[in-house]
Amino acid sequence: MDKIQSEAFFLVKKGTAQEAFERRNFDLGKPEGNEVIVEVEAFGLNYADVVCRHGLYREAPPMPFVPGYETVGKVVDVGLDANKNLVGKRVIAFCRFGGYAKHVLTFDYAVVEVGDQPASELMALGTQGVTAYYMAEYLTPIHEIDTVLVHAAAGGVGTILIQLAKLKGARVIAKVGRSEKESLVKELGADIVVNYRKSDYADQIRTALNGDRIDVSFNPVSGSTYKKDWALLGSGGRIVLFGGSELTGKRSGFFSKLNFVRKMGLILPIGLMMRSKNILGVNMLKIADNKPEVLEHCLKEVVALYTNGKLAPQVGGKYKADALPEAHAALESGKTTGKLSVFWD
Repeated sequence: MDKIQSEAFFLVKKGTAQEAFERRNFDLGKPEGNEVIVEVEAFGLNYADVVCRHGLYREAPPMPFVPGYETVGKVVDVGLDANKNLVGKRVIAFCRFGGYAKHVLTFDYAVVEVGDQPASELMALGTQGVTAYYMAEYLTPIHEIDTVLVHAAAGGVGTILIQLAKLKGARVIAKVGRSEKESLVKELGADIVVNYRKSDYADQIRTALNGDRIDVSFNPVSGSTYKKDWALLGSGGRIVLFGGSELTGKRSGFFSKLNFVRKMGLILPIGLMMRSKNILGVNMLKIADNKPEVLEHCLKEVVALYTNGKLAPQVGGKYKADALPEAHAALESGKTTGKLSVFWD
């Protein structure tokens, strides 16, 4: 296949969703080695994209660049060493940025063949589904006796985490910030629901547990929530940190970041050992870079769970390409639930 001329949304500057993106044409080179080209049907939004837009994501390339980590589409070309059987197949595909495009160049191990399931549901299995599976099944498996706290429980990762925890028979505490999200997390199986806008969520959890402690906290917020979770954690407990959403939406700059770090306090390894508590950090880009076989495994497993009817991906919104700024602003607002996807016209 000749070189492809494609189209993408480039992140050209920091700022609001309305001003940060520019729709441009670009040339995509031919695939080499085990690379494949996917003609994109739809791409997903992730909170990391919002962090990128605020200039707070360390791994982001220099602007202008094309954000995005996952797409659904058809493989149209492959490199000499790639799996030739993928040509013409509909897939869900991971990419290291570049997802907000009509064509994506990625690797054959970063795609999984799918059927005719809705792209909006498949998208929820990408970054969010794989992140949830990696944390709850690979990094620190959940057990039946565990009490699990899920922050941002109505979001893309949170809704998958609730389901994975309930598949293991664990007790789930779902933390949300809006009353309309409470019914969703209950339907997914949450045993206890706390709304942090009504009162301090840690106090609500202490009351609900009546002296019990939590075993796992899945926390994409960090900042001030870290110390609260630490105080709730029992022996053998684990805090899994996979984001810093408390930092976004506030004044940027050195002092804002310093205050964010200050709220989390000083962590001494000897203290972890003496108290038998654990802190685990997750950055899926690092896993993709250094352990791609782990990413491949997690994607295959989460697609299998969905195919077998054991996971119900939550669709938070479907947007046309011209509405990308609207979709980004909606995600940043914290008012959405489930996965947001953008479809090319």
